[in-house]
Amino acid sequence: MELQMKLSDWKDKGNYFTFNEHHLFSVEQGQGEPLLLIHGFPTASWDWAKMWPQLVKNYRVLTLDMLGFGFSDKPRKHSYSIAEQADCIEHFLAEKGIANIHILSHDYGDTVAQELLARFQTNSFTPNPSLTLKSICFLNGGLFPETHQPLLIQKILMSPLGFMVGRLFNRKKLKKNFNQIFGPTTLPTEKELTSFWTLISSNGGKYVFHLLIRYMQERKDNRERWVGALQNAKIPLRVIDGVYDPISGQNMVDRYRKIVPNPDVIELKNIGHFPLVEAPKEVVKHYREFRLKQGD
Repeated sequence: MELQMKLSDWKDKGNYFTFNEHHLFSVEQGQGEPLLLIHGFPTASWDWAKMWPQLVKNYRVLTLDMLGFGFSDKPRKHSYSIAEQADCIEHFLAEKGIANIHILSHDYGDTVAQELLARFQTNSFTPNPSLTLKSICFLNGGLFPETHQPLLIQKILMSPLGFMVGRLFNRKKLKKNFNQIFGPTTLPTEKELTSFWTLISSNGGKYVFHLLIRYMQERKDNRERWVGALQNAKIPLRVIDGVYDPISGQNMVDRYRKIVPNPDVIELKNIGHFPLVEAPKEVVKHYREFRLKQGD
């Protein structure tokens, strides 16, 4: 279960770009069709490190730590939103001169991808109106607010006491919560937990935990827009899901099959909320199959 790349090596691979006066960390490698990886809550782009070496053999892979995450800036007095994260990604892709993009997303990143899909469907991309989404592959995430089962810590973070809970959060509590959502035989190693905690806590991350978690309410407020984007999609979609996940596992894929036309779903048994960390080879295999179906 060791990651193929140390966190320090991952950081050395990256660069920073500026969005609305904030400095955001990004990594890019490989050649071919551009593939954007969008990470989840509460970690960062390093989540993709196990899959990275295989993906860059076939694609031009780009990823970033979104605002408030990882090595990027984490302003403490800020109204974080999914819309702003999507704006950031649009800016990032425009700066790279990318006109066509495939997306592979996880967790919080799934919601950002849904917003990007909705913009694509309504021709509302800026600053690059001609940006084209070619396909999206979702890993475990709250695609439907009615099936999302948040952890207790997430519920408390959403409460008026959230700012206090965030400040008291530590590596020990992270381990306890991650052990609840990983698969029974694919728990994170102590080294992985240390790296996850480093990413979460850097740049004062504990002080914005309660601000970032507001995306759960945004999912409810924007359900029609974001679920509608899935139902009206004209581009290939696939879900690869660790169904052992108590947050967005079997309950989520069952709902997806029920309400999304022509559902393309891959279930990973005994894998939890982080298939990109728990079963990277399987995810790469199924993602490559998804792309090969498209002729890539």
